[in-house]
Amino acid sequence: MSRLMRFPSAVKRDPAVDAWMQQHPGPLGAIAQQWFEVMRSCGDDVRELLHDGHPTACVGDAAFGYVNAFTNHVNVGFFLGPELDDPKHLLEGTGKFMRHVKLRPGQEIDSAALGRLVMSAYTGIGHLLAPGPNNSFKPKPLRGSA
Repeated sequence: MSRLMRFPSAVKRDPAVDAWMQQHPGPLGAIAQQWFEVMRSCGDDVRELLHDGHPTACVGDAAFGYVNAFTNHVNVGFFLGPELDDPKHLLEGTGKFMRHVKLRPGQEIDSAALGRLVMSAYTGIGHLLAPGPNNSFKPKPLRGSA
């Protein structure tokens, strides 16, 4: 589990994340907020903090995703991104542990596929934290699934 990024200071709702969102108005901020809300809604065990200046979502203290706004795009990024199943080929990057999806205002995105990547990142970290048949990790079911 050494490949996990751990943040013991992560909390249920970090005011610094909300302040970051307020400092990023306009279309890029709206995109970042939308996708961070998706991360926040993955489960009751989601915690958050600002890491390297951008909102980061964790399962407990183990990071699974982040958002960051740039001049012309937003990254929705994933810790252990190379391990995610990405049949729609949304992920970019060549890092050993990280991958991201670039979102631009007015650009079409497969929201369902990106939502599955978010949930997959969340469940993947959760299962790494509590492996085995007695795993108490219980993610919310995906919308539209049984």
